[in-house]
Amino acid sequence: MPKYLLKVKMTVDGLNGVFKEGATARREVVQRMVDSLDGRLESFYWAFGDEDLYVIVELPSNTSAAAMGLVVTAAGGVRTSTVVLLSPEEIDKAVHQKVEYHAPGGA
Repeated sequence: MPKYLLKVKMTVDGLNGVFKEGATARREVVQRMVDSLDGRLESFYWAFGDEDLYVIVELPSNTSAAAMGLVVTAAGGVRTSTVVLLSPEEIDKAVHQKVEYHAPGGA
């Protein structure tokens, strides 16, 4: 299954919800959401810095990842960014895949 890194920034309303419900409750909500998509929650970490949460999930497809992102964003409380993660083996396959391309102005 494809893996995704979710970078999450809490809004003021989202942080107020964490104060009310607790950080562990957020992990449980994410676990249920991922389970509902037949995925797997690999890791869930709170952080200091530009983002408040880093979450790694396995999901059946890009469509599942898009559905999750749309629902979470529409609900409010957070802003998310999703990164598709690739294994070293996937990059090895990509390196050997023939691609026709030339840079702008190149021959």
